[in-house]
Amino acid sequence: MRTMLDHLNIKLPVWNAGMGGGMAGPALVAAVCEAGGLGVLGAGSAPGHLVSAWLEQTRALTSRPFGANIILPMSDGSDIEACFNARVPVLVLFWGDAQPYVKDAHKRDMFVVAQCGGPEDAVAAADAGVDAVIMQGVEAGGHVKAVAPLAETLRATVKVLGPVPVIAAGGIADGAAIADVLAAGAQAASLGTRFVASVEADAFQDYKQRIVKAIADDTVMTTLFDIGWPNANHRVIRNTTYERWEAAGKPASGERPGEKQDIGELALGEHRVLLQRYCVIPPLSGFDGDLESMPLYAGHSVDGIHDIAPAADIIARLHDELRRAVN
Repeated sequence: MRTMLDHLNIKLPVWNAGMGGGMAGPALVAAVCEAGGLGVLGAGSAPGHLVSAWLEQTRALTSRPFGANIILPMSDGSDIEACFNARVPVLVLFWGDAQPYVKDAHKRDMFVVAQCGGPEDAVAAADAGVDAVIMQGVEAGGHVKAVAPLAETLRATVKVLGPVPVIAAGGIADGAAIADVLAAGAQAASLGTRFVASVEADAFQDYKQRIVKAIADDTVMTTLFDIGWPNANHRVIRNTTYERWEAAGKPASGERPGEKQDIGELALGEHRVLLQRYCVIPPLSGFDGDLESMPLYAGHSVDGIHDIAPAADIIARLHDELRRAVN
């Protein structure tokens, strides 16, 4: 039977999550694709001209199919327009209604994926005409729409969606975990935190080191880092900013310690962006400032991450672990 991997011409059931702001940039996307997985560009929160440039750079680095992730609450429309103009093979839409974009994407022969937080969410996306869904569990790092563990949401979603392919996300760091989600009916796994700790990820080096040193109990679900995207759950590694807020009694936005304090700058393309404490933007490689003031997005998968490695080595390791797990 022809599978989603066959349709997309992907060798391995491994995707990198499209970590926003270009953290999953052209270098990471191309490396994942060349190693046999599906690289997904982190186009979320970036203006259209930057997304266009990243798409062009990615195509210069690989001839393999790849995707681009759009975070709908942070989109001004120009990022989606850039993806449409480039006819990116796989369009991933997160945290919003995919329906307005499906028809136009399909006209361009684009494969449309909606990232969902539960079975009801997934059914709505399937009814809107998407080609596949990413099912997230609460173990995930970054912004988390899920309210239940992946094992629970995945099995329920596979059961109700029938032939619509499901990709699993949340707390996956090794091939044994990939084998588990494939056994539960997923056709692939999407890994975020594992690929943040890769050589190619466009993340601040000390942030990568924090992921390597962390354990799952160091992460926490919160809505603290909300400037730019309010009232959205996200999982981060505890840092001094979180601990000061916690010690202050977790006051509401506008009353938090150090509110509106400038904590650094970020070089984004040709521009420099001034950052405030509690901003949603993660520490990308162009960050200059206080790392302890930034959201250190990471999932429970930190338990299985012990090094910063090239993406090709990560995928080779995952493939070997997967083969051993299923044999």
